[in-house]
Amino acid sequence: MSPASLTLIPVPGIPMVEPGDDLCTILVSALDQARLVLQDGDLLVLAQKIVSKAEGRYAFLNDVNPSPEALALARDCDKDPRHMEILLRESRAVLRQRPGVVIVEHKLGYVHANAGIDRSNIESDEDNPRLLLLPENPDASANNLREALREKIGVEVNIIINDSAGRAWRNGTLGFAIGTAGFEAVENRIGEQDLFGRALEVTEVAVADELAAAASFLMGQGNESMPLVLIRGAKLRPSDAGSAALIRDRERDMFR
Repeated sequence: MSPASLTLIPVPGIPMVEPGDDLCTILVSALDQARLVLQDGDLLVLAQKIVSKAEGRYAFLNDVNPSPEALALARDCDKDPRHMEILLRESRAVLRQRPGVVIVEHKLGYVHANAGIDRSNIESDEDNPRLLLLPENPDASANNLREALREKIGVEVNIIINDSAGRAWRNGTLGFAIGTAGFEAVENRIGEQDLFGRALEVTEVAVADELAAAASFLMGQGNESMPLVLIRGAKLRPSDAGSAALIRDRERDMFR
């Protein structure tokens, strides 16, 4: 059931996150400063970058020796071979490539550009550049944060870790969920009725992605420094399943 209304609140005051930082404490402090009191059923959407930073998911280019496959990919795509080596380590397969971009199936199952590896909005030494990778297990990261918040403030909240990616057939990037905790990421509506009483036959709603995209619009993609959004009013179905249902099985994927 869709909510009658939905409130999205960007939460300011998140500092630059460093490896080993306690995200729970950081988020609670920012919420307190913004005079926002979490309620049971609230949803917190976090930008992937702050989770990866807290978990120390950095790769340093000077530590990398490119493989022959990475060297060939770098030539084809006009990329740093060390960067391509890291990309290959983070990927199951290279699906498409052209100068400037590589589309991969990430080892976590996502299909997107450059394996989610990023160098924007991170401090880096020019003599030894570093790249930021996706969390090792975003669902576990989301669930750990959910449990930490429950222990710290006694509230049952839902969590999305979002990233941004392009889409087949359409220009531009948008937010999507790479990790969830507390609710069904995909709601199966098959068998329910439409306005005229006909049974829905194929309808599955990517709830987590829709909410991740809405939050991403508020977070921005540049120097906005707004990596946390509170969403209130979403009627979410409880679940411990995480985000796996969002990834289409390869045999059903018509775009690969």
